[in-house]
Amino acid sequence: MSKKIIEELEKTLTPKKEMPEFWPGDEITVYVKLKEGEKERLQAFTGTCIARKGSGTRESITVRKISYGEGVERTFALHSPVVSKIEVVKTREKNKLSPRAKMYYLKRKGR
Repeated sequence: MSKKIIEELEKTLTPKKEMPEFWPGDEITVYVKLKEGEKERLQAFTGTCIARKGSGTRESITVRKISYGEGVERTFALHSPVVSKIEVVKTREKNKLSPRAKMYYLKRKGR
């Protein structure tokens, strides 16, 4: 029953943000709003999109980057008010990376 209610609500809600077209394997920058005390600032998280799941207002992405030799992953809800904007830095090289829905194999290669 609750699943039907959620589906009906999602049909009436439309995503308000314009998102660029990107796929797993693309390098993207996600700008996240942070609140520190009374001030608010944007923090950039640049990395490779390794997964994109869901649809509509529940869509989310997982971005992975290497920071000081350690792999760091963050999952973002695309239509969350915390995500300010997304920019595509570089599209994937089609010769190097296979077009997959999830690119978890990049974790093993140390990228």
